[in-house]
Parts: sequence; C-alpha cells; structure tokens
Amino acid sequence: MIRFTNRFLNFQSLEKCATAISNHWKNAAIGAAMIAGLFVVSGCELRRAMYDQPKIARPLMESTFWADGMGSRPLVEGVVPWSDGPYIEDALLTDGKQFNAATTNLMDAVIFPFPITADDLARGKERFEIFCTPCHDRAGTGNGMIANRGFKHPPTYHQDRLRAAVPGYFYGVIKNGFGVMQGYAPQIPVEDRWRIVAYVRALQFSQNADPMDLPPELAGQLK
Repeated sequence: MIRFTNRFLNFQSLEKCATAISNHWKNAAIGAAMIAGLFVVSGCELRRAMYDQPKIARPLMESTFWADGMGSRPLVEGVVPWSDGPYIEDALLTDGKQFNAATTNLMDAVIFPFPITADDLARGKERFEIFCTPCHDRAGTGNGMIANRGFKHPPTYHQDRLRAAVPGYFYGVIKNGFGVMQGYAPQIPVEDRWRIVAYVRALQFSQNADPMDLPPELAGQLK
C-alpha cells in the first residue's frame, strides 16, 4: 500500500512539474508577444511623428521657425544655377551629356568635346582594334571572333538606328556598357573613349559613303 502511494505521489509530482513548465513557456510566449507589440507600436509612432513633424510642405509657405517668417530661404551667396555649374562643362567630356535648355535636362551629346584630328582617329582605330574588334570585328558589322564562337552578336554599326545615333550615345555605351556588353570605363581613359567614337563614325562613313562626298582626287580612285 505504501508502495502504491509513493508511486501515486511520484506521478502527481511529475504532473505538477509538467504543468508548471507548460505555464512557464506560455507566460514567456505571452511576454515576448507583448514586447514585440511594443516595438511595432513604438515604430509606428516614430514614423507617424516624423510624418507629422513641422515642415515646409509647399513652396513659399510661411514658417514660424525663422525670424522673418519665410519658409523658403534665400540662396546662399555664391550659389549658381545647376545649368550654369561646372558639372555641365565636365558632363560633356566625362559623361557624353549636354544640357538641353528646352527641357532643362541632360541629353546625349550631339558634338565632340574637342576637335578630332587625324592623330585622334589613328589612336581611336588602335584602341578600337584592341577593345572592340573581338566582338564587333574590324568593320563594325558585329561578327567578331568571340561572337562567332557563341557570344551574343552585337548589332552592326551600319544599321539605320546606329547611323542616326549621336556621339554621346556611343560614348555612354563604351563607358557604362549595354546589354551583355560590360562597361570599359576602367580600361579606356576618357579622351580615348571619344577617339573610339570618332573612329566608329569613320567606319560608318566608310560603309555608307556617297562618292559625291569625296574629294575629286579620291573619287577618281574609285573608277
């Protein structure tokens, strides 16, 4: 009888322990949920506080923060319009962009940033044959050795779309890449990019030239 009672008592003790452990984990879960809820609520309150904070919501709106009551502040001495800043001058050379006064935006440059000489064309041809011919081939038709061995063929330079493209477009492709083509900014200096563009223009002219545009001494050689 005593033996049975001990077993009964042991069973009761185990049951109490299990109940206590279960209650402990339930309380822990409730506590964790409450803490998480506090974080969420506090986060919402912070975001709401930032949304409702005093600010200048409209141009020329009055403000009590400044002594003169003006929300829009006068320009700092020496400030110049963005369109007249030094970046616009550099944008043509380094980014192939020009400022469009009509839209007040930058657009692909329609001019070269420096005069192109025969030496520039020779340098552009050299750089083109090093970096570009593996895919574009020497004539710019898109049938380079890498393309012929499985790489995606680039478009020919002699299609209407690329013949009509402005110099800044080609510069941007050389600098930033296009499609599967990587950008060559780390390998090709700024001036050499423009020389390559000039040589691409020469290639386009060579494949689509009108004999009437040639000087008489060169036109006679075609006969």
